[in-house]
Amino acid sequence: MTKNESSIGDVVPIYVRLLDEGTPVSRPTQAENIGNGFFKLLPTPNYDPADEHWEFLPGSIVRVEIMEHAGEKCLRAIKT
Repeated sequence: MTKNESSIGDVVPIYVRLLDEGTPVSRPTQAENIGNGFFKLLPTPNYDPADEHWEFLPGSIVRVEIMEHAGEKCLRAIKT
């Protein structure tokens, strides 16, 4: 999935960096394409802000970059 392969209103898989983990790690979640290259992050079903510190909280509006994960291209949240 790339940012150009989704339309406004589509919900797409996206990765969000986790903070304070001791090693670089990202959490898969979903985001809604709201247009003009912006996406609204959605929480995972078991999202717990006391357990994981996301770089951007659910509900945040972010841009994305394309990254490789397990040999596949995917989207990662970056600042707006």
